[in-house]
Amino acid sequence: MTTTVVIGGSFAGMTAALEIKRKGKDEHKVILIDKSPLFLFIPSLIWIPFKRREMKDISFKKEGILKAKGVDFVHAEALSVDTETQIVKTDKGDFTYDNLVVATGPKVNFDVAPGVAEFSHYVGTPNGAMKLRTALEEFKKNPGPIVIGATQNAGCMGAAYEFLFNVEKWLREQNIRKKVDLYWITPEDYLGHFGIDGMPMGETMLKTFMKMFNIHYRTQVAVKEVTKDSVILSTGEVLKSSLTQLMPPFIGVDFVRNSPSLTPTANGYIPVEDTYQHKQLKNVWAAGIAVQVDLPFTCKNIPFAAPKTGYPSDETGKIVAENIVRVAKGRTDLKHKAWGKIPGLCIMDAGKKEVIIFSNHLFKPRTFAIMIPNVLYDFNKVLLEKYFMWKSRKGYAFLP
Repeated sequence: MTTTVVIGGSFAGMTAALEIKRKGKDEHKVILIDKSPLFLFIPSLIWIPFKRREMKDISFKKEGILKAKGVDFVHAEALSVDTETQIVKTDKGDFTYDNLVVATGPKVNFDVAPGVAEFSHYVGTPNGAMKLRTALEEFKKNPGPIVIGATQNAGCMGAAYEFLFNVEKWLREQNIRKKVDLYWITPEDYLGHFGIDGMPMGETMLKTFMKMFNIHYRTQVAVKEVTKDSVILSTGEVLKSSLTQLMPPFIGVDFVRNSPSLTPTANGYIPVEDTYQHKQLKNVWAAGIAVQVDLPFTCKNIPFAAPKTGYPSDETGKIVAENIVRVAKGRTDLKHKAWGKIPGLCIMDAGKKEVIIFSNHLFKPRTFAIMIPNVLYDFNKVLLEKYFMWKSRKGYAFLP
């Protein structure tokens, strides 16, 4: 029997673990290790501050689902791995593996600029989203300018755009929009770059949105410092801010950084082939955010990164599972699909409106790419959430 240890239980980790067991059946023992007992549908965190969702609506316990599908779940924090002895060390004991899948997700680098950790909010975690809910309630009592955006080296631009448009909608619903100067700041070369070198008509569409909603914006800027009541940009401009929400960059987690034999890159990610097999360690694989993704373009002035969203994380989890099962059968014809060749599929919420983004490849060159605005309601975004939560609760990782 082949034993695979999967580190991380979000999009990539859950998918990889369930698919290895489904395809490998009794010939494969799969152990998933994660420090959280809950699966969280992260894209819906942007709705938590506005009370459109509660945490219970977008999360569930994963142990029962994994157990029902034959996957062992260990609620523990993975500390490091020794790839020579093939032992993963956790705070609840050691685990030996034949194959290791690193699907650990990110660590957020709040130290990207002074004051980011102390004076800005971050919607990308449950705790951060709930703190923003409280902050918005306080903000209503004494409205002022708001700064929303992404810092230098950030890659999750889409979620920041979503939060921006949701805030704008919320301000109108609270009848305080006229009292608020709303600013968008981004390291992107242009609006709608998204870390994928843009989409046809994307920049024009977002410029139209900014004008329509009276949002001031700054592109090709970094954050020099955040204070209690301002954001200082790399250009020297000082933006007054009563509430600041920034998306800092992601870096590799401590588990990877504490495991030098994984040969992590400078930012703590795993170097892999387009099979998601480690470039040197043939029984080590990576999926999702843990994968090192090299940019196919050059940033003009301020560095930023590529997005690592749920869809490519899910896809890489499936590719890893397929290849592990093939290797166990002695096959050498592994499945190949570089990160940039994965289709681009995203529904960007725009404050109870939405933009459907689809392309045959995440990165250029592409033969098909389109952005479709829906100004009536974000029902596709809601439908996607309901579908993914349903398939995840059922353990149907094989579904699209």
